[in-house]
Amino acid sequence: MIGHRHAVDGAHFAFTDRWGGVSAVPYDSLNLGGAVGDDAAAVRANRGLAAAALGRDPSRVVWMNQVHGRDVAVVEAPWGDDGASEAERVPSVDVLVTARADLTLGVLTADCVPVLLADPVARVVAAAHAGRPGLVLGAVPAAIETMITLGAQPGRITAVLGPSVCGRCYEVPAALRDEVAAVVPEAYAETSWGTPAVDVAAGVRAQLSRAGVRADGAPAPCTLESKDHFSYRRERVTGRLAGYVWLDGAA
Repeated sequence: MIGHRHAVDGAHFAFTDRWGGVSAVPYDSLNLGGAVGDDAAAVRANRGLAAAALGRDPSRVVWMNQVHGRDVAVVEAPWGDDGASEAERVPSVDVLVTARADLTLGVLTADCVPVLLADPVARVVAAAHAGRPGLVLGAVPAAIETMITLGAQPGRITAVLGPSVCGRCYEVPAALRDEVAAVVPEAYAETSWGTPAVDVAAGVRAQLSRAGVRADGAPAPCTLESKDHFSYRRERVTGRLAGYVWLDGAA
């Protein structure tokens, strides 16, 4: 269920794998995405199971409607539930930032790079969704910029990257690779079979380094290679993994 968990000075980072939930094929079994066609009750149950495994209150986990951009929402409270659908009440952003220890921020992925960030001294955390478009647009730099407005300092921020498709597997047309590399040269890659590729995680790490932020933790699994993780490129219709970040304090 919890594929990886990491803690630094009172900041907590966690990523799920695909097991331990209640969703049926093809979302088996711990699908945490609410907009991929899975049964809504199963998704709610899975989110409750994952939150419980982390000791967090599922009603205080904040999600976003990810759209492959760089917009940021600063979160002061859960979005609430007024009867509207998740897509209607959750803002369309790719970065969440909060200074509230009673909130947990969540990011959903199935090949894109989930990036969790924390400055434990300023008590500010962020969750960013960085796919290829978000890498080019600067979703992670936008997260850092917003954290700084809340008192964070780049030298104190720790970033942890979760499972994503690796550069050896993310095949793209040569022209698209060139477009990405023109913005983030470190993302230029080649597949293990010798064709053009993009390494989004390498690009994100380069953006973090340029911002003065340290990337921590062991290298994450490649979602396309790992059957323990959801991969959109491998399965198309599939579930979503989650990354969670929070501070010591209220659950």
